[in-house]
Amino acid sequence: MIQFDEIWMATEPMDMRAGPDTALARVVQVFGEAKPHSAYLFANKRGNRMKVLVHDGFGLWLAARRLHQGSFVWGKPWQGERVALTAEQLQALVIGLPWHQVGRDHRIALL
Repeated sequence: MIQFDEIWMATEPMDMRAGPDTALARVVQVFGEAKPHSAYLFANKRGNRMKVLVHDGFGLWLAARRLHQGSFVWGKPWQGERVALTAEQLQALVIGLPWHQVGRDHRIALL
């Protein structure tokens, strides 16, 4: 089972043609290293595709997700190069909800 101790979002877009090696190089560039049990999220310029690189302690997993309509609510560069997310915020993000408005009680109060 894959577990996440940390979830990080890169605010700058990444080319979605990137494979595991290119995504790992981008993780090292943006985050400094790929920590075990950490997930690193990247989006394309249009915001309708996402890739997640996970270091599970033994190796790497690279997953992709695409929205057929709309776009992911993504972090902005003014928030910094990287943004930490909670598991609840990740769940909201992958279904296209405004993750940054998920509160401590796991409710979305504003759209």
